Amino acid sequence: MSTGYQIQDQYATHFLTPTIVDWVDVFTRKTYRDLVIQSLTYCVRNKGLILYGYVIMTNHLHVIVRSEPGKLSDTMRDFKKFTANAILEAIKKEPESRRDWILHRFEWNAAQNKRSSDNQMWTHENHAEVILSRKFFDQKLNYIHENPVRAGWVERPEDYLYSSAKSLLLNTQGQIQLADWYS
Repeated sequence: MSTGYQIQDQYATHFLTPTIVDWVDVFTRKTYRDLVIQSLTYCVRNKGLILYGYVIMTNHLHVIVRSEPGKLSDTMRDFKKFTANAILEAIKKEPESRRDWILHRFEWNAAQNKRSSDNQMWTHENHAEVILSRKFFDQKLNYIHENPVRAGWVERPEDYLYSSAKSLLLNTQGQIQLADWYS
């Protein structure tokens, strides 16, 4: 297993990119994006996750995070496990035109990996990059917020609902409580 892009320092601030296997566009549905928001909110309130910024794209998300108790790998593992289970249940119960195809992709990926059970929704990597300077932090936060603009979904970062851009712009508490870099 490669040691690059892994969470080494459990207390450090990181830019992470959790990704869906095979780049399956799961987050095209509001229901599934809302489950990600609910899980991030839970991790902030109950697991000591400090969230500086986020964006949910169709098949991955970007976050800048730190773990107050120094358990970032554990928190991300739990986040991914919970969201995978919740989204799989939603796919099975709610109207989903791609249900069979999505479930087949997740089952196939699980069969290819010893660490997975019946379904694998997330890749095992988080593409972790440690943030050691304010300049790098600002660069990554800008990258996160510009993602929906580059995708052509919105003209301004603050117009995308599943991003921290509006919360930071208004300096208000959004759906998720965001931390300041200096906190």
